[in-house]
Amino acid sequence: MESAEILYILIALIVVLLVAVVIVGWKLLRPRTGPNDLAAEEKQAAHERQMTQLLEAQNQLAGRLAALSDAQTVSQKTLAQSLNERLDGVSQRLSQNLTESTQKTAQTLNERLDKVSAFVGQNLTETAAKTQEHLGHLHTRLALIDEAQKKLDGLTSEVVGLQEVLGNKQARGAFGEIQLNDLVTSALPPSAYSFQTTLSNGKRADCLIRLPNPPGSIVVDSKFPLDSYRALVDAGDDAAKEQARRRLKADVLTHIKHISEKYIIPGETAESALMFLPSEAVYAELHARFSDVVDQGYKARVWIVSPTTLMATLNTVRAVLKDAQMREQAHVIQAEVGKLLEDVVRLEKRVDNLKGHFASAEKDIRDIETSASKIARKGERIKEVELEDPAHLSPPTKTPAKSTSRQTAGQPDLLVGD
Repeated sequence: MESAEILYILIALIVVLLVAVVIVGWKLLRPRTGPNDLAAEEKQAAHERQMTQLLEAQNQLAGRLAALSDAQTVSQKTLAQSLNERLDGVSQRLSQNLTESTQKTAQTLNERLDKVSAFVGQNLTETAAKTQEHLGHLHTRLALIDEAQKKLDGLTSEVVGLQEVLGNKQARGAFGEIQLNDLVTSALPPSAYSFQTTLSNGKRADCLIRLPNPPGSIVVDSKFPLDSYRALVDAGDDAAKEQARRRLKADVLTHIKHISEKYIIPGETAESALMFLPSEAVYAELHARFSDVVDQGYKARVWIVSPTTLMATLNTVRAVLKDAQMREQAHVIQAEVGKLLEDVVRLEKRVDNLKGHFASAEKDIRDIETSASKIARKGERIKEVELEDPAHLSPPTKTPAKSTSRQTAGQPDLLVGD
């Protein structure tokens, strides 16, 4: 602290000297006016001497200031070095303490983080499994809902289409004919039916099922009047329902009468006809509330059928057609059975001939076995014959082929019996 105060004092003195030099220089440089030039010159000389002294003092002060600055620099370097050494020691201790503390803190944090991670991982796994399960159930339910929605949409479109069909008489007739066409074509062969067939009385039948006599061909009518039934369904109060029932009863009886008159022709069609209802609901309504109408249809030999009962009737018709075809083909079957019997007789003769061939072949086989056994016995006897020593045998001589033939002829026949 003392060197700093001295430095401040020297700086203040230098500033004062500089101010004095400036003032003296200003006075010397100011123009001189007046008679006393000599005195002024003397004063100027005195001032110059003072200036010189001041400059010398300034130089001395500058030298001292430089020395003090050097000393201050050395002192600062020493102080900085000491401070650096102390700071290095403190830094090392702090670094060591911080490292140990950081390691302990990191270890503690890692342990806690491991525990937290394990706990969180387990919870996340359980949560994910439950979420996946819930999503699976939700997906299944959504699929069921989508399927139900599709069915509802399809049902809505079908109901709208049915309403449009029921609202138009021409479309209603076409609807019944199409449904009748599908049922008949799926149950019977093409040769057993025809559509829009004109009868001998000029009336056109919706469908004619060809059956052998009896009973004969049966006509199926599909032009049922659904207007009255629709009015019964749409009726709001009891009075409107009662009026719609009376109208439905009258329309059905009228339609039964028309079918009986137009489609039952003696000698051409069967003694009965079918009235096709394109709706099971109408069929159930007639049998539940209008049994007298159904009885009237029985009396008129007009059978009321729905899609279900018509399918059962068509299956019965198919069985009848098969039985009729079998009866028609009975003579063909008998002829084929006669031909089959002829083939059986011919087969028996050939079997007898084959038996004779087998008997002859069996005799030949027995003869072959006898010859084979004889050859075997003679071979055994030849094997037992002792041959002479080859050294005492004379060399072979060439003999003509006829000699060989005579020798061969002179040998016994191995195939001849004993």
